[in-house]
Amino acid sequence: MSIKRVGIIGSGIMGSGIAEVAAAAGHEVVLRSRSQAAADAMVAGLGASLAKQVEKGKRTEEEAREIAALVRGTTHLGELVEADLVLESVVEDLAVKKALFAELDSICKPETILATNTSTLPVVEMAMATGRPELVCGIHFFNPAPAMTLVEVVRPLTAADSTVAAALEFARICGKDPVEVKDQAGFIVNALLFPYLNNAVRLLEGGVATREGIDAAMKGGCGFPMGPFALLDLVGLDTSLAILDALYDEFRDPNYAAVPLLRRLVSSGQLGRKTKKGFYDYQR
Repeated sequence: MSIKRVGIIGSGIMGSGIAEVAAAAGHEVVLRSRSQAAADAMVAGLGASLAKQVEKGKRTEEEAREIAALVRGTTHLGELVEADLVLESVVEDLAVKKALFAELDSICKPETILATNTSTLPVVEMAMATGRPELVCGIHFFNPAPAMTLVEVVRPLTAADSTVAAALEFARICGKDPVEVKDQAGFIVNALLFPYLNNAVRLLEGGVATREGIDAAMKGGCGFPMGPFALLDLVGLDTSLAILDALYDEFRDPNYAAVPLLRRLVSSGQLGRKTKKGFYDYQR
């Protein structure tokens, strides 16, 4: 399966980042958002990212122009009809994703691979919402997509070998280091990462140390680039809670049971950097 044209769905930072990565590898990219304003903002964000790379000497102006020219925004799913691969990065809600996959199945050409950027949800359920389950897989980029080298390629029970092989090759062409994983909640990274983050919240709630102390300990003692609370704020507390809930639903492991403090912060709308307040205050 040769992937030349790529459709990306989702108006967040992941969608824009994946679009940049795919275009930089020479793919034609169509970015689909619900509104034209969001689509335009994604394309503008990609342009800003490329401009910064030019300023830092990582790309020439000509390279940046060539990459930007390969990307266009749209509000119409119908413009993905000729895509060889469609990768969605919408809200982490299984019902929303299943409905989207069913719609894509009716729009895209029969040989199009449909992929999800989910970090936790069962890919097989999205596959079974289509009439082409053998052509559905997970292609999980990490944030920020242009900088992070890992891609988890998720193989549901229904995926054909050729689909997984094409996804792995797509990731390699995009300059990433793909790892094939079984379709299991959390895959590799989140299954290991989120018990650690959850237990950090448990330590804070239990008064073992301050958030600053715990963050400093994990940076200084383990060499992590940021502490657990800074990372939770970056990921988003609502996203983190959704991941923990999905992990707990699948495994019923107490390490995945979200600590009440995390749930209370989400209920109060303190979601981290995106709301300017989470475990830390970013309003200044």
